[in-house]
Amino acid sequence: MMDGGMGKRGSAVGMVHLARLLQFSDSTLPIGSFAFSNGLESALQTGIVSDPASLLSYVDLILRQSARMDGIALLHAHRAALAGDDEAIRLADSELFCRRVGEEQQLMLTRVGKKFAELVLTIMTAPTLERWLGDIKANATPGCLPVGQAIALAHMGADEVEAFAMHQYAIGSMILSAALRLMRIDHLDTQRILFTAQGRVEGDYLAVRDFSLDEMASFAPVFDVLVAHHTTTHLRLFMN
Repeated sequence: MMDGGMGKRGSAVGMVHLARLLQFSDSTLPIGSFAFSNGLESALQTGIVSDPASLLSYVDLILRQSARMDGIALLHAHRAALAGDDEAIRLADSELFCRRVGEEQQLMLTRVGKKFAELVLTIMTAPTLERWLGDIKANATPGCLPVGQAIALAHMGADEVEAFAMHQYAIGSMILSAALRLMRIDHLDTQRILFTAQGRVEGDYLAVRDFSLDEMASFAPVFDVLVAHHTTTHLRLFMN
């Protein structure tokens, strides 16, 4: 029987906290992420991904890129949300948006980010997130998903490690959900890939946790080419 005096992670309050984190990391969260493949559709069309092994390599690449771009913005936005610094939140938002290559990538970040904020605010009261959504509607900030996640999770009492891990999990899950619709692969293979890929999350967090927004960058030319390819393809199922 658990001791009611134990810390957050060993208490009934901790169980509620965990359950709500799981809710917001669910791949079925109705924010429109199902419409995006994070470049996988073009990777399959160009032969870069063709089987489970190459899919794992692709997911690994995207998670590394995400950590060094979205992840850094998320960490800064999380810290800013805890400090009540709306200006710093907007700065993290705009710096991430400016570094995203391609209109489709920017569209993915902002469309899903706005829907995430709207969803969260129908579930709970979060003044900082409400102000951020107001800034989006006033065209004062782009509204990138990692920033919205950071604000909401900070409000819920999640620390930055939890927020980072949740974001990275959601990216991997998004790609593998798309893989099930785009290639010959089953749920067992995608779950094995996700399990393996998530093994890098702690190393990625430790690698970027002290980075400034100015250090936010990712060298992934193959991915940038795939983004460009997708904008000109005639047959496509996903928006990116």
